[in-house]
Amino acid sequence: MARRCAINGKGVMVGNNVSHANNKTKRTFRPNLQNVTLMSEALGAAVKLRVSTNGLRTIEHNGGLDAYLLGTGSSKLSDDARKLKRQVTRAKAKRDAAAA
Repeated sequence: MARRCAINGKGVMVGNNVSHANNKTKRTFRPNLQNVTLMSEALGAAVKLRVSTNGLRTIEHNGGLDAYLLGTGSSKLSDDARKLKRQVTRAKAKRDAAAA
């Protein structure tokens, strides 16, 4: 399983540990990934995702998973999020057509 956020694509970064003597050794900065289950109102189901805590805060700030996906451009989303966005837009279009 890749260490990459399913929402915003945040992944592992590389840098240096720098000692007091200014010795430099390589290290990795890993994102704080959490396995979460988010409710999608358009799909009417729970969706399991591996999301960074920063991505989770962004979703909550935008008013939920559906609002975040529909309000964010596809170029900024990861592949998993793009697929989920397509499903949400189709489900929302079906529901709007049925209501009209």
